[in-house]
Amino acid sequence: MKLDILAFGAHPDDVELGCGATIAKEVSLGKKVGIVDLTRGELGTRGSAAVRELEAAKSATILGVSVRENMGFADGFFINDKNHQLEIIKMIRKYQPEIVLCNAVDDRHIDHPKGSSLVSDACFLSGLLKIETEIGGEYKKNGDQNKCIITSNGKILNLIL
Repeated sequence: MKLDILAFGAHPDDVELGCGATIAKEVSLGKKVGIVDLTRGELGTRGSAAVRELEAAKSATILGVSVRENMGFADGFFINDKNHQLEIIKMIRKYQPEIVLCNAVDDRHIDHPKGSSLVSDACFLSGLLKIETEIGGEYKKNGDQNKCIITSNGKILNLIL
C-alpha cells in the first residue's frame, strides 16, 4: 500500500503527541497516512505495553490512519545498527511514503533522538540499489528516494530529491 506520509515514533503515543494534529489535518485532506511505533513502550512509568497497544489502536481509528504497525524493538535499548536499519528500510519500501515524520533530533528521552537518527539513516539507505530486503516473500532492491524527513519539532533533517 502506497502512503503519502509515514510517521515513526519511538513509543506508542509519540506520534500523536508530536504530530497528531498534522496527521488529522492531512487525513482530512485525503492523504493516506500510516504510523509505525518502534517499541511497545514496555518501560513506561504510566500504563503497560498492553494498555498502550489498546490506546494506539483507538487513536489510529480516531486519526483515520490507513495502517499502524509496531516494530517490537526493545524499549530503552534499541540502537541504530544494521539490523534495526534493515527493519525500518522494509517499512519504508513497503509503504513508499513521500514524507517521513519522526521524533525530535534532540530530546530529554534517550529513545527519541535514537529513533530519529535510526529513521533518518534508514530513509537514506532505503534508496540504495544494492541493499536488498524481503517484504511479503518478494525481494525489493530499492525504494523511492523522494522523501522529506521531518522531526516532531519541525526540523527538516534532509530533503532527498
